[in-house]
Amino acid sequence: MPSIIFDNVSVAYEDLPVLDSVSLSLKEHRVGIIGANGGGKSTLVRLINGLSDPSSGTVVVDGLDVATQGKMVRRKVGFVFSDAENQIIMPTVKDDIAFSLRRLKLDKETRRKRIATVLARFGLESHAEHSPHLLSGGQKQLLALASVLVIEPEIVIMDEPTTLLDMRNRAHIKTIIEGLEQQVIVVTHDLDLLSNFDRVLCVHNQKILFDGPPESVIAQYVSLMENNPL
Repeated sequence: MPSIIFDNVSVAYEDLPVLDSVSLSLKEHRVGIIGANGGGKSTLVRLINGLSDPSSGTVVVDGLDVATQGKMVRRKVGFVFSDAENQIIMPTVKDDIAFSLRRLKLDKETRRKRIATVLARFGLESHAEHSPHLLSGGQKQLLALASVLVIEPEIVIMDEPTTLLDMRNRAHIKTIIEGLEQQVIVVTHDLDLLSNFDRVLCVHNQKILFDGPPESVIAQYVSLMENNPL
């Protein structure tokens, strides 16, 4: 698996601290990130591919400094947002997936095969010529993931991928995540999604408060929330 290293990273917006002195190394296959809203978890993952910038410290992805080698990092890292609508750009499902390949120097046949492969993988073949906006919520999330995986990234980041989904589609996304070969980092409030992950981090008050196996970290987080209600 690729390595992701945070070295004394802090982030502040207009003097408001968002992350404070975070140092950690992520090498596991599946890593979950949990925590209360506003704690800094989404900022943490957005640092990995340069969607956010550190105020101090460094983030290094597979030997590449995100601050100075961001373009190369983004070839390795795919990002799936919580609201799939934010990633829909083109008029058809097929075109939306093809749009992700625009910066890769691929011949026409290779592009066609890649698109066909991800359409089939996520059960979207029959919707290839349809407008993405006609898809169900679950299908839109699958399209967002397909549009990321078509570039064959080494790391997939998912920011609350099940937030807008019903129980059946949440289960479907969980199965897909478990089958991904890539390193996967998931920010979520869906604690059941993380049961088979290799490692879970709890971000609280801008710091990594808990870090370890899912069962222990989730138990500590639940206890924290129960003892510190809003």
